[in-house]
Amino acid sequence: MKQFKIKKYNQTDFNLWNNFVANAKNGTFLFHRNFMQYHSDRFEDCSLFVSDEKEKLVAILPANKVGNELFSHQGLTYGGLVYNDNLKLEVIINIFHDVLKFLYENSFEKITIKCIPLIYHKKPADEMLYVLFLLESKLIRRDSLAVIDLKKENSISKGRMEGVSKGVKNELEIVEESNFEKFWNSILIPNLNEKHNALPVHSLKEIEYLHSKFSKNIRQFNVYKNSEIVAGTTIFESEQVAHAQYISANSTKNELGSLDYLYYHLITNVFKDKKFLDFGISNEDNGKILNKGLSFWKESFGASAITQDFYEVSTSKFINLLNVLK
Repeated sequence: MKQFKIKKYNQTDFNLWNNFVANAKNGTFLFHRNFMQYHSDRFEDCSLFVSDEKEKLVAILPANKVGNELFSHQGLTYGGLVYNDNLKLEVIINIFHDVLKFLYENSFEKITIKCIPLIYHKKPADEMLYVLFLLESKLIRRDSLAVIDLKKENSISKGRMEGVSKGVKNELEIVEESNFEKFWNSILIPNLNEKHNALPVHSLKEIEYLHSKFSKNIRQFNVYKNSEIVAGTTIFESEQVAHAQYISANSTKNELGSLDYLYYHLITNVFKDKKFLDFGISNEDNGKILNKGLSFWKESFGASAITQDFYEVSTSKFINLLNVLK
């Protein structure tokens, strides 16, 4: 079996890491170090480099550690092994064997991987799902993402179109802007606090910092009625996908049709040339509960479900990959 060199990332590798992400077939801007490091005070980074015998970088693993466990980074929506499209399945198997062996020899007992949903792949990149099967990995969570295939004809429900008509009648104005303060402080934070006693994953300061680094990828759309903000959404845009990171409106949303009006505009105008619009999950309790009202609203725009899986792997299982190839 071909052997690969595994080493931990350090800050001197900043440019090398980011250049690799830019060319990977399953890389997105979330794996850029400027994104990963905005919450470095909350996570102990333990990302890995994988190099071949010629010292050429062939794969990376964005990760953090907690005790003797490794996680494909808990501060990211998805993760796992990131690699270029010239690697064959056989090589991916060998690489992950060496990654697990490295972790095992460094006293890590297990690794948890949150898979990258297939819509984010620039090219098909489900090799890791096959490897996880070979490793007898334990499926510990499965979320359902509501996704619109923007290259297909999608039927938008009568209810949603009635909301769009309300938006037109109420002369709502949609504005893309770089000011996140209005949406965060007037809409998003009050709503999350009232409904879930929670705060956004990103503080206002954090989203402003991330936007300063990724202004083309992180976009804010607000809806106004008579110059007063009534709704908004924050979009994380990658090469394939426009992902709705936050969606929120004030109590007038049904009366004004603000969210229906906003998303009809995004689907039919702003992101009509993207491959997918990802509304994200409507799940709670590690995927075991579905918020049916939220799911229904998303599906009413023509969205349907794809899944994102979370796996737990014992590092000692690296031996499972020894006799796979023949």
